[in-house]
Amino acid sequence: MDKTVRLLSIVIPAYNEDHTIGDVINRIRAALQKTNLAYEIIVIDDCSKDKSAEISRSHHARVYSLKRHMGKGFALRVGFGKAKGEIIVTIDSDGSNRPEELPLLLTPLLRNEADLVIGSRFSANMPTSGKRFNAAGVRIFNLMIWILTGAAVSDSQSGYRAMKSEVLERLSLKSNTYEIESEMLVKIAQGGFRVREVSVSFEQRTFGKSTLDPIVDGFKILMSIVISYLKG
Repeated sequence: MDKTVRLLSIVIPAYNEDHTIGDVINRIRAALQKTNLAYEIIVIDDCSKDKSAEISRSHHARVYSLKRHMGKGFALRVGFGKAKGEIIVTIDSDGSNRPEELPLLLTPLLRNEADLVIGSRFSANMPTSGKRFNAAGVRIFNLMIWILTGAAVSDSQSGYRAMKSEVLERLSLKSNTYEIESEMLVKIAQGGFRVREVSVSFEQRTFGKSTLDPIVDGFKILMSIVISYLKG
């Protein structure tokens, strides 16, 4: 492990995930205790109507509660502003990402082989369960990003990521909802930073319901890719 990394920040956006958030935090803690890295776990509660915030606090995460429901992108941007680590990890709160795979994302950064590492659900035959995610839509987004920036990725929409904070600090992020992943990737690729993917598994949520609208949010993602490229 790279001894220059003094602190790792895990940023978790949460909206009505009281069935899963406690387990996610516990598993993150267990995975990171094996790395010998100091870490902080930050939960941005996006004005949940359930006990997501209370449960997160009871599991000793730093919790920041938004006064209005603003969206995943806004929540992540708030979390980035609160994070103090040299490496920042984003992970979903619904349990679809496996915290046990965190070392896979961290290793390229700790070896200084990448600036952004994306946990890809598509780059290998990793186990999945439940309904299939919209692979066709993701392929369209991947193609657009490749044409515009030259960044060849298999899962541009993955929310399971690790990145250097010094890279993140150079970005001016504007997204409020699910287009945040595309905006980040386009701007990081345009900046000439190194993007790498590692294969991760994926489990469809078993509690609650996703707020993503394939048509509305799909259009926002497409527009975000183009606007992020044009505005740099």
